[in-house]
Amino acid sequence: MLTQQEFAAILSDTTKRIVGDINWSEDENHSPAREFRAEIVSDSSQILFVVGWYNQLTRKLNYTIVHPGVGRIYALNLGLPHRNPDNQLVGDKHKHYWSEQSGDRAAYVPEDITEPWHRPVAVWRQFCAEAGIDHRGRMNPPPSPPLEG
Repeated sequence: MLTQQEFAAILSDTTKRIVGDINWSEDENHSPAREFRAEIVSDSSQILFVVGWYNQLTRKLNYTIVHPGVGRIYALNLGLPHRNPDNQLVGDKHKHYWSEQSGDRAAYVPEDITEPWHRPVAVWRQFCAEAGIDHRGRMNPPPSPPLEG
């Protein structure tokens, strides 16, 4: 179990970084979607990783920070509305934050993400800025799905 204090410490840790380039690969279970996984390192030695998922055909983009012992603790989702535990529907653009009360199930509409789903590299920059991740490398854009002939 992750406490609220532990989650706040993870989010406020200014030493979180990803070292190296990020390349998307085909999601074999959800073709033609693209995905990546990158380790997040920090001076606190907290074990975290980020997963990205992009589907040009369904117009969805997700970036998720995962804590191996807990699961998703922070995420940005574009392209699919979300219903909170209190039955409130939040928009196609929403963020999930970990809380002791609801885990990762509650979401809100973020003001700091202004780029659209189809600009995954620009969204990545905004996501990293808000999550306090220093990406020391390049994110390559996901390849387009092959055209059916």
